[in-house]
Amino acid sequence: MQKTAVILSGGLGTRLKPFTDAIPKPLLPVGEKAVLEIQIDRLRDAGFTRIFLATNYKADYIEQFFGDGSRYGIDLRFSKEEEPLGTAGPLKLIEKELTEPFLVMNGDILSLVDYAAMYDFAESAAAKLTVGIKKMIMPFAFGNIFFEGDRVTGIEEKPDIEAYALAGIYVMRPEILPLIPAGEYYGMDSLMNKMLAVDDPIAKYEIEEYWLDIGRIDDYEKAQEDSARFGAR
Repeated sequence: MQKTAVILSGGLGTRLKPFTDAIPKPLLPVGEKAVLEIQIDRLRDAGFTRIFLATNYKADYIEQFFGDGSRYGIDLRFSKEEEPLGTAGPLKLIEKELTEPFLVMNGDILSLVDYAAMYDFAESAAAKLTVGIKKMIMPFAFGNIFFEGDRVTGIEEKPDIEAYALAGIYVMRPEILPLIPAGEYYGMDSLMNKMLAVDDPIAKYEIEEYWLDIGRIDDYEKAQEDSARFGAR
């Protein structure tokens, strides 16, 4: 069976200006490679043989950069939105191509997750959608105080806050595609809420490996510091 992945590569990258005024966010360099190159290399090494790049902003730059994808040893294809379609809407454009379970990821994610293991987990899950999640630990700037009525009962000095974030990596079954409306902006959050509203199960896969969203300047600088992790330096 051919393993297919879709990388959502059409974002405007407004939080990364002025870098993205000239270069689309997925082509920003991390070390000696573009973000998309790192993603494609890791997906290929995990056994994915066909990758769609869902483009919009500066789509021609991305197509010219990658050509036919032969130098990456994969079947690389492009899907171009005429208007922004969000994070789920672009899948509707290639619905007829997605006949087996497929992986979807945002084009600004760097991770050392085992994509093959996540795919295998999703194949065994009784769900149309498996979402990658990542535990985030955030320092709280203030002391947390506990009380009963007017009496203080305890204090915790600057505790860490733990939360789980959607990691921007998903595995889907083709049966999910009819839930996505054609020709309109539609996000993964809307898709998940639609499923939850009718008790359509969604599975989760916790990512314990390195994960970074490079949507902001400080995160992009962090990616440069970590570039050796991806063989990009």
